[in-house]
Amino acid sequence: MKKTLLAAATVAGLATGAQASDKALVTVVTSPEPQTQLMAMVLTMQAVQQGTTTRILLCGPGGDIALKDAPASATAPQPPRDMSPQGLMQKIMEAGATVEVCAIYLPGRGVGPEALLDGVGVAKPPEMAGAMLKDDTVLWSF
Repeated sequence: MKKTLLAAATVAGLATGAQASDKALVTVVTSPEPQTQLMAMVLTMQAVQQGTTTRILLCGPGGDIALKDAPASATAPQPPRDMSPQGLMQKIMEAGATVEVCAIYLPGRGVGPEALLDGVGVAKPPEMAGAMLKDDTVLWSF
């Protein structure tokens, strides 16, 4: 009986993995912690590599990752692979993901879009809410 349940769970797990590309992902990063930011990027990259359409929404301290003049916490290499949250985010963008800061992030800092890395946009609340509300969207928050 246990072997049957284990086999069924394994098959279900494989089916779920195969369906990853049928889903969309929105990763929301608000944490100021570099390890949390980096892990958010690591998991998001894994989703992108599995064919998932992906958007990243950066808010509050998480938005700092998107700045041209980012703090050292966003750009300093982290063990074990010496990758930074910002560096991996840029690789995710190159792989086709959309990266945006919250609509209130730039006004809250007193800067404009020119402060952002090339390719990073500003989220439009109606569009982002719509993306987050879709039945096939998975939401990760860090």
